Amino acid sequence: MFMTHLVWLRIVLVGSLFVGLGGASGRGDVPTSQADNDGTMRALFDFSGSGTEPAWAAVNDGVMGGRSAGGGRITDGILHFSGNLSLENNGGFSSVRTLRWRADLSDAKAMVLRVKGDGRTYQLRISTDARFRGSPVSYGMDFPTSADEWVEVRVPLDQLRPSWRGRQLDGPPLDLSKVEEIGLLIGDQREGPFALKVAWMNLE
Repeated sequence: MFMTHLVWLRIVLVGSLFVGLGGASGRGDVPTSQADNDGTMRALFDFSGSGTEPAWAAVNDGVMGGRSAGGGRITDGILHFSGNLSLENNGGFSSVRTLRWRADLSDAKAMVLRVKGDGRTYQLRISTDARFRGSPVSYGMDFPTSADEWVEVRVPLDQLRPSWRGRQLDGPPLDLSKVEEIGLLIGDQREGPFALKVAWMNLE
């Protein structure tokens, strides 16, 4: 079954995570991070192209024989994650993740993302140095999007749940002091095109 063999996907059902609604498309309509305004958050990624920000790489279901296609690119300060989801050959997921990046996020309680989606459900994923049977454990949580609207999504980090190759795990607990990767994934078992824009990611 797809859910049994899926390499990177872990779906966690959650309630609404919208923090606020935005306006129209275009970088000029994206408000600055709250981290710049009231000090309640600090910036993690703003996709400015600075040398301190990581590159992003695609990981799709082709690793298990699937035929989904997707990837990410940064244009005008926006991360664009888009492609086409296919359920052929027991596939059905596409993802992007940071490359060669390490961080200590142990003082963070949540991640807040400014996103513009297509009404589909996406997932925030974090990997650390935790391993199961020699492979990385992924900690994930779903978040909804509102079609063609900028929204702020808050993901409490203590609600991320571990998985390995689609298998739900009881542990180990998430150690935010040893983060090795942050990613975005779609795997909602709906074939067709998808598109998600991310203006910034902050820590709360």
